[in-house]
Amino acid sequence: MTRSAIDVGPALTGQHSLVLASMASTVEAELVTAWVDRQRAANPGATIDVLEMPPPDAPPEALTALMKQLEGGAASDREGGDDRSVVPVRVFWLPAPNRGRIAQVAGLLPGRDPYHPNERQQRHILRTASHRARVVAGEPAKVSELRQQWRDTTVADNERDFAQFVIRRAILAMERVEYRILGPQYKSPRLVKPEILASARFRAGLRKIPGATVEEAGKMLDELATGWSRVSVDLVGVLGRALSRGFDPEIDYDGYQVAAMRAALEAHPAVLLFSHRSYIDGAVVPVAMQENRLPPVHVFAGINLSFGVMGPLLRRAGVIFIRRNIGNDQLYKFVLREYVGYIVEKRFNLSWSIEGTRSRTGKMLPPKLGLLAYVADAYLDGRSEDILLQPVSISFDQLHETAEYAAYARGGEKTPEGVGWLYNFIRAQGERNYGKIYVRFPEAVSMRQYLGPAHGELAHDPDAKRLALQKMSFEVAWRILRATPVTATGLVCALLLTTRGAALTLQQLHHTLQDSLDYLERKHTPMSTSALRLRSRDGVRAAVDTLSGGHPITRVDGGREPVWLIAPDQQHAAAFYRNSVIHAFLETSIVELALAHARRTDGDRLSAFWEQALRLRDLLKFDFYFADSATFRENIAEEMAWHDDWEAHVAAGGAEIDAMLFAKRPLMADAMLRVFFEAYEIVADVLRDAPADIGQKELTELALGVGRQYVAQTRVRSSESVSTLLFATARQVVADQDLIAPAPDLADRRVAFWRELRGILADLKHVEGIAREQFVAREVQARQGSPDSRNS
Repeated sequence: MTRSAIDVGPALTGQHSLVLASMASTVEAELVTAWVDRQRAANPGATIDVLEMPPPDAPPEALTALMKQLEGGAASDREGGDDRSVVPVRVFWLPAPNRGRIAQVAGLLPGRDPYHPNERQQRHILRTASHRARVVAGEPAKVSELRQQWRDTTVADNERDFAQFVIRRAILAMERVEYRILGPQYKSPRLVKPEILASARFRAGLRKIPGATVEEAGKMLDELATGWSRVSVDLVGVLGRALSRGFDPEIDYDGYQVAAMRAALEAHPAVLLFSHRSYIDGAVVPVAMQENRLPPVHVFAGINLSFGVMGPLLRRAGVIFIRRNIGNDQLYKFVLREYVGYIVEKRFNLSWSIEGTRSRTGKMLPPKLGLLAYVADAYLDGRSEDILLQPVSISFDQLHETAEYAAYARGGEKTPEGVGWLYNFIRAQGERNYGKIYVRFPEAVSMRQYLGPAHGELAHDPDAKRLALQKMSFEVAWRILRATPVTATGLVCALLLTTRGAALTLQQLHHTLQDSLDYLERKHTPMSTSALRLRSRDGVRAAVDTLSGGHPITRVDGGREPVWLIAPDQQHAAAFYRNSVIHAFLETSIVELALAHARRTDGDRLSAFWEQALRLRDLLKFDFYFADSATFRENIAEEMAWHDDWEAHVAAGGAEIDAMLFAKRPLMADAMLRVFFEAYEIVADVLRDAPADIGQKELTELALGVGRQYVAQTRVRSSESVSTLLFATARQVVADQDLIAPAPDLADRRVAFWRELRGILADLKHVEGIAREQFVAREVQARQGSPDSRNS
C-alpha cells in the first residue's frame, strides 16, 4: 500500500521547531511522521520536536506537556538562545470531486463526512487517490510572538490559558492553508466563542454591565454562533435549491458585477445588504456566493425561523439567529455588538435584509439601522480600515407568496412560522414554474467615505453618526433599486391593472407595452430577458400565458381570440408585481401629475409645476426612494427635455399642456401612483370626523371599512387601494403633515389636506383620460394604418 501525501504549506527552516501535530488516526500519525522525517532530512542541523496537539476544549491535565514545551521555548529566548517556532501540522483529506447532491446530503450522517474519513476510508484513499491526502503545515510563529499576542489581546491569566491560546492560533493557521486549497467559498470563522470570551476587550466591556457574567455571555454567544462546517458549505446549494424549487435552476447574474465584487472583497470585509421580497432571499445570497466562488456570508435572521430541524440546519449553513425584541437587555446588545465586531475584524462577511423584513407590497421599505449601527461601531473603533456595504438586488419573475401578501393587505393575519408552515411553503414552491431569480451586485458603498476616519468625530457624536448612517443606508437602497431589472411580470400587471377589469387582446397588450419599453431603453434601465422579449408578440404571449390561471392573470378563451384580464380577487397580488417596477417610472409619473396640476392653475403655471413636483415628492417620500432635492429637480428637467421649449408650453397652460401630455410616451401616472393617493385620500377622509390622537390600529380599521364601502360604490377605482399595508404608510403621511396631534385648527387642516388629495386624484383622472385617447389612437393606427394624431 502506498503511504504518501502531498505537502502543503511552508517547509521548516528554523533551528528549533515544535511541531504541534493534530492526528486523529494511526494513518494520520504515519503521514505526519513521514512529513517530519522529510523536514529533518532537509534540515540536518535543526532540532524538531513533535507533540500531539490537544483539542481546544481539552481539560487542564491534557495541557501539561504543551505548557512545558512553551515554557522551555520562552526560557531559551530569555537565555538568549533561538526562540522556538511553533508549527501546526495535520492531514487534510480532500473530498472526491463531483460527488453529487445525494453524497453531499449524506455527508451529514455519522461516519460519512468526506472531510473527516474514518481510518478504513483513509487507507482506501491512500491506495486509490493518494493526491487527496494533504499534509498541511500552518505558518510558523515564534513562542515569544505568540506570548506577546496573548498578552495584548486576552486577559492573559495563566500558562494554561496561554496553551489554549496557542492551540487556537494553530488551528486557525491550518485553516488558512486549507482555504487556499478549497477556495474562498469555504472561508468561515472558527473558535468564535472561545476567542471572544478570552478577549481582554470583551472582558473589559463585560465589567461595565451590572450583574453580567462570563457564563451568561457565553450562552448568548452559543445562541448567536453559527456551526459552519465544510459539509454544510457544500449543502448551501442543496438547501437553497430545495427552498427555491419551482424556479429556473440557473440564477441570473451580471458577470461584470460579480467580478468587481470579488476584487472588492479581497481588500475589505463586507456587509451584503439585500432587498427582501421572499423567505427565499436568505437562501439565495449564500447560494450566489458559493456559485460564484466568493467568500461565504453569515446571514442574520429572526429567531422566529429557528424552529424544529430548521434551527440547527440553518445555523450550520451560516445563519445567525437574533432576538426580535431585545428592549433594554444591555448584555445581549453588548454581546451582539462584539460578535458583529469580531466577524468584521477577522474579515468575514455578514448579510441581512436592509429593509429588516419582507416587503409585502413589492416596493422597497425604508432601511433599518440597528445592525448597521453595530458595524459602524466596529469601524469607528478601528477594527477594520474600511467596511464595504454591498447592495444586493434579488428579484423574481413570480412568487407564490403574493397570495399571502394579498390576504394580509385585506386585513388577514401573518401565518406563524413552524414545521407545518415550512412544509406548506416548500410544497407551494413546487406547484408550478415561477420563472427566474435575478441577483445583481451594484457597486459597494464605502463606510469610510461616509463615516470619515476611524476614531474620528463621529465616534463621539451619536446624532452625527446616525445621520451619516441614514445617508449611507439610503445610498445602498438607491443602488439596489437602480440595479433591479424590470420584469415582464411587472410591466404586464401594471398595464392590466389600469383597465378596471377589462380584458385586452394580444395585439392591444403588445402595442401598448412598446411605449414603456422605449422609455426604459432611453433611460438605460436594466430589464430582464423576459421584459426584452415583450418587443415581440410571441414574447408577450409567453408572458401572459405564464401568468394565466389566476397567477394573477385570467385568460378567457372561446371567442374569436383569447383575451387576458386581472380579476378583482387578484388585484392585490398583481399590485405586488406592479409595485416592483414603479421605481423605474416614478419621476416621469410625477411629471405628468405636475403638468396636470399646472394646467388647472391660474397665474404662474411654471412655478406651479415645480412646486407641485416637489410637493408630490414630499407626499410620497414614505412610499418611495427619491434623489436629494437638487438632483430630483435635475431629473425632472431631464424628463421634460423630450419636449422642445417645454417651459413656454407649460406657461401657456390649457390646450398646450394637454397636447404635451398627449405627445408624451408613455403616460404612467395612473398605472403607477393612483392606488397610493387613493389610499391616502381614504385615510384623510376618515380623519375628517375622527378624534385627535387616533391610534394606528383604529385608523386602519376605520379606513378598511370606509374603503370597502367606496369600492362597492365605485367611488374608489379598485380594491387594491383598500390595504392595511398602504394605510400604514398613509398614517405616516398624515402624521408628517401634523394631522394627528390635537390643535385648535386641526379639523380645518384635515379638510384642507383631504381636498388637496382630491385635487391630485382629479389630476390623475385627467392624465388617465389622455392615456385612453392615446390607446384609441393606437388602435385606429393599428387597424387602419393611419398616422397617430390627436384627432384620430
